[in-house]
Amino acid sequence: RPLIAVPAYPVKAGRVQGWEKPGVAAPTPYMEALHRAGAREAILMPVAIDDTDASEVLERFDGLLLMGGGDLHPEEYGQERRDEVYGVIPHRDRFEVALARAAVARDLPTLAICRGHQVLNVALGGSLDQHISERDGVLAHGKPGVPGGSSVHDVDLEPGSRLAEAMGVTRASCSSHHHQAVDRVGDRLRVTARSPDGVVEGIELDGDAWIVGAQWHPEDTAATDAAQQRLFDTFVRQAARG
Repeated sequence: RPLIAVPAYPVKAGRVQGWEKPGVAAPTPYMEALHRAGAREAILMPVAIDDTDASEVLERFDGLLLMGGGDLHPEEYGQERRDEVYGVIPHRDRFEVALARAAVARDLPTLAICRGHQVLNVALGGSLDQHISERDGVLAHGKPGVPGGSSVHDVDLEPGSRLAEAMGVTRASCSSHHHQAVDRVGDRLRVTARSPDGVVEGIELDGDAWIVGAQWHPEDTAATDAAQQRLFDTFVRQAARG
């Protein structure tokens, strides 16, 4: 069974009942989707590392899953921080950006979800739109970090893209809870999916490596939506080939 590296969420002291110390964690739906696909996971504690260290970390793994979470600090893509930016954890940013670059350098199969999709874009020199919520012409993309904050909307996938081939559809009903989106697309990346309002929902790396970003949360509905689960299944098959 392929072993997938999963950088964890840092958890503040007191966030988990009975824990007096900080911790790291990963939401269960991601892990369940990986298990249904036949993979095993290893949860990694985020620490600030450089690209050399990141490459050494990934030597042990068959694939990389970058999960959702709080915002990247805008300094990572050369902008000033807006008031709406939330949940910034600088050492998590540095950890995941370095891992994303190392995965690209190693052609390591990578599935980057929501924040992870944004990390992948920033790691390759792209930028983010810091706040798309409540903007005229933009659909409801949900509210991150709050119970019941998800919003379901359609996403159109480019025929022949890795996303479309993995999911077996060119339009999918997707669960979202994000207030940021890809703006300038990173080097060697191309847009492969958009919502009807034009927001970038999917990116992938040019070339042969299976490195894919999805702005929505396929793990939210993968247990009941075969198209969403097929995204994890395809990722794990690609990891198994290594």
